Amino acid sequence: MIVVSDSSPLNILVRIGLIGVLPDLFGEVFVPPAVAGELSHAATPVPVREWLAGNPTWLRIKAPARIDPTIEFDDPGEREAISLAMELHADFLLADDRKARRAAVERGLAVTGAIGVLETAAARNLLDLSDAFRRLRATDFLVAPSILEEAIRRDAARKGK
Repeated sequence: MIVVSDSSPLNILVRIGLIGVLPDLFGEVFVPPAVAGELSHAATPVPVREWLAGNPTWLRIKAPARIDPTIEFDDPGEREAISLAMELHADFLLADDRKARRAAVERGLAVTGAIGVLETAAARNLLDLSDAFRRLRATDFLVAPSILEEAIRRDAARKGK
């Protein structure tokens, strides 16, 4: 499976202590250099910078051969991630930003974000979704409570509760 990520899902998964689900779910994850730069930037939370400095063996930094010039927003990480996902014919792009997600879908990419990763990991019994969402709520990650509640309902239905 080929998965490319923007910085936000990686950032939040590190901060809630659940980054380990990514290699369990996908094997390896590709990020473009701009995303690696965002994750190592001085303004990025220390745990995220330390995680990246540890050189996770499953994280692959790869530059896209070309940046899609039709992607019309300012964030270089998102532009590079979408371009790399298109180039690699990725199965998924991991992105949380609404504009990035929309741009990716318009280009035929399948997209999921931190919430989708956590829900998939819970479906595979890799984590407790309620606990993961409790951790998520303790951060500055912006998500409508209704989205989390619906994911909890789907998780309970899968488990027959």
